[in-house]
Amino acid sequence: MKRVCSSLLSLMWCHWAMLRKRGSLILCGAFLFVAWNALLLLFLWGRPPIGRLGGGGGAEPGGGEEWGMGKGKGGSNLAGEVIRLAEEVESELETQKKLLKQIQTHRSLWEQQKESEKRGSEQLEKELRNEEQNKPPAPRPQKPNSAAEQQQQQKQEDPHKPLYPDPPDEHKPEAIENNEVLKEKGDGDLAGPKSEPQPVIPILVIACDRVTVRRSLDKLIQYRPSAELHPIIVSQDCGHVETARVIGSYGSQVKHISQPDLADIAVRPEHRKFQGYYKIARHYHWALNQVFNTLGYDTVVIVEDDLEVASDFFEYFRALHPFLRTDPTLWCVSAWNDNGRDGLVDPGRADLLYRTDFFPGLGWMLMKEMWNELEPKWPKAFWDDWMRQPEQRRDRSCVRPEISRTITFGRKGVSLGQFFDQYLRYIKLNTEFVPFTKRDLSYLERKRYDENFVKEVYSAPLVKVEELHSGSLKGAGPFRVQYSSRDSFKALARSLGVMDDLKSGVPRAGYRGVVSFMSRGRRIFLAPPDGWTKYDTSWS
Repeated sequence: MKRVCSSLLSLMWCHWAMLRKRGSLILCGAFLFVAWNALLLLFLWGRPPIGRLGGGGGAEPGGGEEWGMGKGKGGSNLAGEVIRLAEEVESELETQKKLLKQIQTHRSLWEQQKESEKRGSEQLEKELRNEEQNKPPAPRPQKPNSAAEQQQQQKQEDPHKPLYPDPPDEHKPEAIENNEVLKEKGDGDLAGPKSEPQPVIPILVIACDRVTVRRSLDKLIQYRPSAELHPIIVSQDCGHVETARVIGSYGSQVKHISQPDLADIAVRPEHRKFQGYYKIARHYHWALNQVFNTLGYDTVVIVEDDLEVASDFFEYFRALHPFLRTDPTLWCVSAWNDNGRDGLVDPGRADLLYRTDFFPGLGWMLMKEMWNELEPKWPKAFWDDWMRQPEQRRDRSCVRPEISRTITFGRKGVSLGQFFDQYLRYIKLNTEFVPFTKRDLSYLERKRYDENFVKEVYSAPLVKVEELHSGSLKGAGPFRVQYSSRDSFKALARSLGVMDDLKSGVPRAGYRGVVSFMSRGRRIFLAPPDGWTKYDTSWS
């Protein structure tokens, strides 16, 4: 009997392990039900048979001796035991009956769920196949256009925009609404394709022996939007200890490099008084090679240690960087207006920009490609006038602002104050921040600019300088004053208060021979006759 029970239990365990592997809880329950009842029946079957009740009250065969019971009370105990077992069996059968019904119920629900999941899976696969078959071919990815290319496209769509577009009215409901949306969204949530990585534009400060370089560095650090996008590199010549100490006090905010060759330069006897100009040219050559070739930058903005910058200095250069990078008719961007004196500029048009044939310097941006062109023939002295020669300019232009984004505070220098007291100290520094990176600057594209510029200049009424001075002119302008020779230009320029010098025939701030400025609140064009074609290099 014990061997039978042991075998049955072993069989139950094997089936249980198999069922666990198959993961079917319902079949496992059913098997346990059958196994339990089988075990119960075997237990009852293995008990001795209950015989007839004899005189001794024992069971046959053997009576009370086999069971170890006596007569009388033993028969009553046997009958009670049988009844108790019968009740237990009946109770157990009822329990198993309920369990079987629960198994059947859960099995039905499980089968329905399994069938539903199967139908859903088939339907999903069918929909995916249909979607894949009906899906149109994916468009080829396109590289986002640069700011200059986008503005070129806008220009082609609308070529009749004015040369000097009015600044946007920031008080219009549309502008207010758009600004509120931008504030709520934040820069990171703006819709549309991701823009290209922002260019790194370092600032190169050319320094020598001015301890007042602190004034320049303080403003640069105050206004720069990012130290990562605009690292400041101070290149020092002269070996001046006090100036080096001032530069070093800025620590990691600037990178201090020193021009190693401090020796005098061998020059012709008549040029000994120009030794400073030779050293400056040598310093520029070394410093620009450091920025482009040693440090590996592809753009730089050059300022000198006596320049103070405006609050939108960095914004101005960041907005014009894509134009300088993509427009072959541009070779520099300058923050300086040579005729930027208060009274000669329109204070209400801080956003106005121009093309100019004159290299302004005094805070200017240069690309590495242009340096690769200039570096092999870099001059030994007078580098700025050399830049203004036609061999270097090659019919290319710079961009300049209406109101300067730099001013100079350095009267002392190699030029011994030339022009400083007469002109430079009166240059107006811009005080209104202009968000140039959000403005449409496509009017600076050469073809469009030239067409509109020539039309505006030569459609302006031609007047005499005496009429301007007398105040007899009617209307808000613009007006045109015409010159026809080098001498007439110089005479008119002095009379009107603008700079009268020419470099290789190009007037300061001039474009196509025209100098644009304000006089008594009116726009004036000091211009050559209509039909101008080129500069006369003898006008110098």
